[in-house]
Amino acid sequence: MNTGERERTERRLAAILAADVAGYSRLIGADEEGTLDRLKAIRAELIDPRIAEHRGRIVKTTGDGLLAEFASVVDALRCATDWQRGMAERNAATSDNRIEFRIGINVGDVVVEDSDIFGDGVNVAARLEALAEPGGICVSAGVQENSAGRLDLTFEGMGEQSLKNIARPVRVYRIAGPLASRPQSPHLSPPSLAAEGVSIAGAPNYPPPHAGEGRVGANEPLITSTVISDASFLRNREQRELSLSGLRLAMGETA
Repeated sequence: MNTGERERTERRLAAILAADVAGYSRLIGADEEGTLDRLKAIRAELIDPRIAEHRGRIVKTTGDGLLAEFASVVDALRCATDWQRGMAERNAATSDNRIEFRIGINVGDVVVEDSDIFGDGVNVAARLEALAEPGGICVSAGVQENSAGRLDLTFEGMGEQSLKNIARPVRVYRIAGPLASRPQSPHLSPPSLAAEGVSIAGAPNYPPPHAGEGRVGANEPLITSTVISDASFLRNREQRELSLSGLRLAMGETA
């Protein structure tokens, strides 16, 4: 690639959401037509509307996966938590062959070609998705940092992870506890990456934030995100739940 071609390469900073269906091959093997019909309904009734609602863009889909792009980390996280909460509600009435998604979110520089995106930022999002539990969400440290104080979520540290085909270790967090976020003031819009002071060349046509929106002002209450250190990431699920309960109790007593 010569210098002129490199200059014409379009790049932008984006929040990237990667998702796939846990146990897709098993579901297809058990009931191919039924699984495909259910996935089609889930896309139409839940996933696509949530992505549009949170100002995202579906980049591409595969048989069991999806890649979406957002201009705001907060929008990406809200979409993911609404998505997983909606799936939990749908699965509550299903006993067998539940469809569950794993979601990974990263923020990073991407290369844009036509309507597709490529690059290390996309690859990291895909690897984070592979680390998530069925029904869960894993995010990079950049996502956790950019959403701190804006969503009522508990981030549980998983330490630095060596991800396949990623040169550097990536610090990873999982969303712990109920996947729900506290509603924000109707007068505030989630800050886009551009509103955070980051220049985005060739950004997609997302609605720009109005003056005074997109930031937590002096008259608005801060929403505090809870971060659990890597040392408290316990492999046993029961121990983790006890640890989280103890932390919430301690916070309540302190308050």
